Amino acid sequence: MLSGEQLQQIARRTADSPPGVSNGRPFTQTLDVYKVTDKVFLIVTDDPDELVITVKAEPDHGSALRREHPTITRGRYPDKDHWVSVGAGSGIGEDLIEDLVEGSYQRVRDALPRKEQPDST
Repeated sequence: MLSGEQLQQIARRTADSPPGVSNGRPFTQTLDVYKVTDKVFLIVTDDPDELVITVKAEPDHGSALRREHPTITRGRYPDKDHWVSVGAGSGIGEDLIEDLVEGSYQRVRDALPRKEQPDST
């Protein structure tokens, strides 16, 4: 089982890969925010008491994930229906984290006007 630190390292590494990604701390020093263009797709919480990531997810998918994994909850910061927060726990592995971060990036990228979408090459 992954630790909270490992979960966050995987999320950061995955988020750094796609084109057009930037990151910073625009809200508070404990929230590491990843964006494509100017739209958030990943929030990494650096509070040692709350080592979670928050990603965008379709409401039905997010609901299914919450039913399947006790450490996946409604998003802690943005819109609660379109975001999920993920903590370390049973069934939370590297593949799931990568899929969630990549899916969040893709959803946000695809919602941008075509001329603002970074090249996928």
